[in-house]
Amino acid sequence: MDYTELTRQAAEAVDLILSSAEYRKGDIFIIGCSTSEIVGKRIGSASSEEAAKAVMDAILPKVTAAGLYLAVQGCEHINRAICTSRACMEQYHLQEVWVRPWLHAGGAFATEAYSRIPDRVMVENVAGLAALGMDIGGTLIGMHLHPVVVPVHTEQRRIGEASFILAKTRPKYVGGPRAQYGDHEPAHK
Repeated sequence: MDYTELTRQAAEAVDLILSSAEYRKGDIFIIGCSTSEIVGKRIGSASSEEAAKAVMDAILPKVTAAGLYLAVQGCEHINRAICTSRACMEQYHLQEVWVRPWLHAGGAFATEAYSRIPDRVMVENVAGLAALGMDIGGTLIGMHLHPVVVPVHTEQRRIGEASFILAKTRPKYVGGPRAQYGDHEPAHK
């Protein structure tokens, strides 16, 4: 496995979502990542610390530079608890939980997030508050995204062997036949 290539692929995907979505400083960027899928195995069967590091090397600096809060979903063995910063938890009034992800409960990517997000905490969920998302390997992050979720289509379809989906959100359209909408989608919140 070429870990430099994983970093490049992840960087390209993050650049695409950041350039295609309207967001504001302080929005939540949720990521679910199966490193097992990245290395060509079934989800949950072959966690890879090396793949987690390579992907995080691309994602964390870009998300931080954009002024977003990174939130990383753990696996079902920790009830999909989220690793994020204390500042994010406090701004969004999230519920802190007591768990520490590790390779076999939470997964390699959540474990990497736990070791690298400054002043990190684990929270129960982000309750549909995330503005942007990236699902690498079919980890099912939809419950964390603010409705309405809009897929971001890309020619690049894989990070390593894992397929991925990028998602942005927009406010719901409301009104009836007489409603009018602006020329661009407003930033949500």
